[in-house]
Amino acid sequence: MANQKFTDPSFKALIPLLVFVFTFLGVGLYLNDFYALPSPIAVIAGIIVAFLIFRQSVNSKIATLLKGCGDDKILTMCLIYLLAGAFAAITEATGSVDAIVNFGLDTIDIQYLYFGIFIIASFLSVSTGTSVGSIVALAPIVVGFADKGDVSLPILCGALLGGSMFGDNLSLISDTTIAATQSLGCKMSDKFKQNIKIALPAALLTIAILIFQGKGVKTNTTEVIAQSYSIIKIMPYLLVIALSVVGINVFVVLLIGVVAAGTLGISYGDFSLLESTKIVYVGFTNMTEIFLLSLLSGGLAALVAKNGGIDYMLNKIKGLIRGKSSAQYGIAALVGSINLAIANNTVSIIIVGSIAKTINDDYGLDNKETASILDIFACISQGLLPYGAQVLMILSLSKGRLDYLDLISNTWYLYILFMWTIFYIGFKPLFYNRLRPTG
Repeated sequence: MANQKFTDPSFKALIPLLVFVFTFLGVGLYLNDFYALPSPIAVIAGIIVAFLIFRQSVNSKIATLLKGCGDDKILTMCLIYLLAGAFAAITEATGSVDAIVNFGLDTIDIQYLYFGIFIIASFLSVSTGTSVGSIVALAPIVVGFADKGDVSLPILCGALLGGSMFGDNLSLISDTTIAATQSLGCKMSDKFKQNIKIALPAALLTIAILIFQGKGVKTNTTEVIAQSYSIIKIMPYLLVIALSVVGINVFVVLLIGVVAAGTLGISYGDFSLLESTKIVYVGFTNMTEIFLLSLLSGGLAALVAKNGGIDYMLNKIKGLIRGKSSAQYGIAALVGSINLAIANNTVSIIIVGSIAKTINDDYGLDNKETASILDIFACISQGLLPYGAQVLMILSLSKGRLDYLDLISNTWYLYILFMWTIFYIGFKPLFYNRLRPTG
């Protein structure tokens, strides 16, 4: 769709895309809230500008817009969003989120509290596909821990932020994973396996640091975590993760997950069969914004591409590329920069996706590796932003007891992930060339 060359490269064709980005950015800065303006409305502003400045007939522009909206990758992405939303809603209604949190906290030895929060946040965000949701669930508990003794609130919150971003980056139902894999045309299971190669070393080093920091911690926190839970309610998440990793089609996996969670909820009396259908529909509606954003962004990208905007941007980026590693660095820098502007990692991936795919194909890159890098650098940028939803949520729930610098200076995972990924991109070719047999 967005890769086809229709006219000569033109900066003018990028104006609608810039209108989208700067409308979203400008309103966010003016209101000090980057989620005040629904992102689909910002896309529509860009589409209107495209209709005003491009020379084709109205019918031709409408046809291009609809073709972009109806691209098979865009529609696949949208349908996956709906099923992911249904799964998130039905598992929340069964109490699965509370079961994960309470089970994890109930099994933590106090000296491993920092490490434990990182692990719980990671598993919760992997399971639910949302870093913000994990933070909302865990932040009040984390603040409660700090009230009970000599536990450091900045270290706890840094572990919470890092774990939430680690899990969200790996999650098979995260909107960032869906956007990255569909943009690059790779399987979610393949991207997960590639992603874990890059993210796991960073996570392990983070865990080592957190265990070291937790030595000598003594506090009476057991009363904070004395909650009842049912282990079986965690099973829908484990089922979805297992089926996804072995390579089952994502539609089948999510459908099985929804049915399994719904059956579990009905058997426990959490809701009736009819109520379960309403919960699933609520899950669909929860994804309305990202659904419309993806659909309309596909249409805008088609308009920009047809008039030479994508080719113009590609030519500029390619002028800086000297090989495969620099191509991947370019993709990383592009998605990170876009995210700095709009503070939304999913939107950033959607904007950069078609460009990343073209660079990936032109330079013979591994599509699952490119999808991982795209997702990782959007994640890093988002997690470090002082105006990102994740940071703002933690600072808000800490009730003024934590400032941005204290939080971000203790978010070891994101710094380590950044350095390790840079190293991985730069030195992987040399490493593999040494391993490859000669002759």
